[in-house]
Amino acid sequence: MEKSEVRRGESRDAVYQLVDRIKKGDREAFMAVIRLYQRKVFLLAYSFFHNSEDAMDIVQETFLRLYQKTNLFQKGRDFQNWLLQIAKNLCIDYYRKNYGSDKDLKREKSLEDCSIGETDNAQNASDIRRIFSECLKGLTEKQRMIFVMTHYNNLEYLEIAQIMRISVGTVKSLHFKAVQNLRASMTPYLEAKS
Repeated sequence: MEKSEVRRGESRDAVYQLVDRIKKGDREAFMAVIRLYQRKVFLLAYSFFHNSEDAMDIVQETFLRLYQKTNLFQKGRDFQNWLLQIAKNLCIDYYRKNYGSDKDLKREKSLEDCSIGETDNAQNASDIRRIFSECLKGLTEKQRMIFVMTHYNNLEYLEIAQIMRISVGTVKSLHFKAVQNLRASMTPYLEAKS
């Protein structure tokens, strides 16, 4: 067994212990789970809406649902996948309710402008992040979600397939297309900077 597998198993056991404590009403365990997964839920929701307020609404609703439905979680399942599935379903419901077919998504800030990661003050890096964020918005919804889950949430293809309820082959194909589309979209900008 490799070290990464041991660590993953240990962290899975730690999460199971936290979930068991949440089931018993332990507020500190609930806050620990929020700290562990808040960023990942935010990134998933943000990839859906490109709006930090809507993404934060989804984060809050996801953890509220977690608290209400903790008893439904079964040991042996991957907790992160289960939680992100809740978030994905909430995103879909929220979109249907708040963004009808005649309404556009409000796109207020780029992903890099949100306080979810480290920032670099160099102008060149800032320009590249802004361009990348714009190109990311140009992907289809599924390509964008898969790209974000792969590169921002560090999920494996199998985990993404389970969350999105599609085959691993489809995840790989959509990820490949996302990378190709991003590369094609960014090439003119990067060549202009050279």
